[in-house]
Amino acid sequence: MFKSLPLANWLDAVIPLARKAGTKIMEIYERPDFDVQSKGDNSPLTAADLAAHHTIVDGLAALTPDVPVLSEESAGIDFATRSSWRTYWLVDPLDGTKEFIKRNGEFTVNIALIHDHEPVLGVVYAPVLDTTYAAARGKGAKIQRNGGDFEAIHVAKTESRPIRVVGSRSHAGDLLGAFLDNLDADFGGHEMVSMGSSLKLCLVAEGAADLYPRLGPTSEWDTAAAHAVVAEAGGTVTDLSLSPLRYNTKESLLNPYFLVFRRNGPDWACYLPGDAS
Repeated sequence: MFKSLPLANWLDAVIPLARKAGTKIMEIYERPDFDVQSKGDNSPLTAADLAAHHTIVDGLAALTPDVPVLSEESAGIDFATRSSWRTYWLVDPLDGTKEFIKRNGEFTVNIALIHDHEPVLGVVYAPVLDTTYAAARGKGAKIQRNGGDFEAIHVAKTESRPIRVVGSRSHAGDLLGAFLDNLDADFGGHEMVSMGSSLKLCLVAEGAADLYPRLGPTSEWDTAAAHAVVAEAGGTVTDLSLSPLRYNTKESLLNPYFLVFRRNGPDWACYLPGDAS
């Protein structure tokens, strides 16, 4: 079935759809103020999340009416139902709501296609930065800035000295600090590149960072689109045992802690602190 999926055509349709959702987000972002609600897990929700959600879900329904959609804002689909999905869209309409609220511009629209538990298409659009990352299985990864032409991107060929590690502006912890301490001896120290949302994975994909260790909670819609970009750029996203990250394999939609790096890179697991697993 995979070979019959028209990934190139769907990618061409999803890129403008992500940008359209970004426009809806910016209409609210540019207001003097906007309401912030709390969801059941105490994470923030704004009108921008919902406007982007409806734009994307409607667009995907028109593009692929027979392919189900799982969005962060409609995530109450139980595993008994979605376990039968071989192919589905996985969407985060506004990844980085905390960055949105802080108005630092580091938030994205994430749209991924999952097939057999792997992301095979992904679009990440950062509206404030007007930057689009896009990829489809076998088609490579590419970036578009400020409405210009798309250009191919690739992970770094080898790690820098000091190593460039990308981390979150909104999430940090003791595990990451211990991991960085362990890296420093072999890599001559580290340079921390701070970034919000799924842009962290994309920095590895375009070779602007060497490694992204995520030693904290994320959900599957946070990573899937950028995971597709990383994979087509020559990188990989793994759990802490270096097994590939997979999607829709269990009731919970939380990811394990994970690492993002170039394919065939060092054995990063040996640098993890003992309490990271």
